[in-house]
Amino acid sequence: MARKKATDNTYVLFDVEYEDGTRTSNRKVRSPELLGPEGDEPALGIIEAEDRKIEVMSGKPRGPIRSIARALGQ
Repeated sequence: MARKKATDNTYVLFDVEYEDGTRTSNRKVRSPELLGPEGDEPALGIIEAEDRKIEVMSGKPRGPIRSIARALGQ
């Protein structure tokens, strides 16, 4: 029987602060997306893309992101 291809299902969690002062915690970003020399920079674009999808589905706009930081305890 053929073996399944190994997948990397690990995530890095980020806390996100928006310009209006709201916060979301533990936003998941796949670890392989963060392996390049840019470090955590790609996480911002990934989270912004998720926010746009959420906005379309819910009809409620998200404000611009002020900052992101890795969640504590990782």
